[in-house]
Amino acid sequence: MAATEGQPSETDLIAAAAARLALALDALDAAAERRRDADRAVQVLAERVHVLDSDRARLASELDEAAARARDLETANREVGARIDQAIATIRDVLNSDE
Repeated sequence: MAATEGQPSETDLIAAAAARLALALDALDAAAERRRDADRAVQVLAERVHVLDSDRARLASELDEAAARARDLETANREVGARIDQAIATIRDVLNSDE
């Protein structure tokens, strides 16, 4: 069909529609690529969060162990201090009894 005055031909209309379709497909491809990139970024962040959570759990466990060890050392320190005080008192009693 030939173009009439001021009216595009069917070929022109089809070519214009094909060009719009090509542009729309290019835009869709670009959007899909951006989405894949975003999904990859989310996955990387999720992996980092998992690693950080594992580190946090490990550090919390180590902190609990260190706190328990510190409590044990404080208890032992008090016991040793009491024994030293007792030994000093015994030595003083012995020295005083000889006088």
